[in-house]
Amino acid sequence: QVQLVESGGGLVQPGGSLRLSCAASGIIFGIDAMGWYRQDPGKERELVATIGSAGSTNYGDSVKGRFTVSRDNSKSTVYLQMNSVKPEDTATYYCNAIVIGRYSTRNYWGQGTQVTVSS
Repeated sequence: QVQLVESGGGLVQPGGSLRLSCAASGIIFGIDAMGWYRQDPGKERELVATIGSAGSTNYGDSVKGRFTVSRDNSKSTVYLQMNSVKPEDTATYYCNAIVIGRYSTRNYWGQGTQVTVSS
């Protein structure tokens, strides 16, 4: 079984910065794409950023130029550096990873970490 454990959420003032981390553990032969999504109550989950195994990135329009996704393959960890945060960035942030196992490739989600942007 594979687990994704997120950390780094919390309260941050508008214009501030926050860094999220997500580490994958378990029986892992490889990890394809990793990334972050976010969701507000009553809304659909939306893309924040993804990063491929070779480092190619994709960002949601609302975070381009402010957020940066990166990964450390040796640690099976993905990061999200959030700069110039806005109140509308408030949401639960979920880590996602496409994990290659011995017999299959599966999509995994973390439990979510709350980010609140408020003065």
